[in-house]
Amino acid sequence: MHGKDQQQLRRWDRLSADEQLALRESYGRHMDAQTPTCDLELKLERFRRWLAERGVAY
Repeated sequence: MHGKDQQQLRRWDRLSADEQLALRESYGRHMDAQTPTCDLELKLERFRRWLAERGVAY
């Protein structure tokens, strides 16, 4: 997580709608290069991990 612990992460629900949208769009581009899955739990884990690397807790 690039040296950030849980207390330093910004909460997803505290981000503005524009910030959330920008992150979702960026994540979509990131996922274009990843192996697809239908497993909802795996999708959530991947999204949480990706956000945490960017300083956001989901």
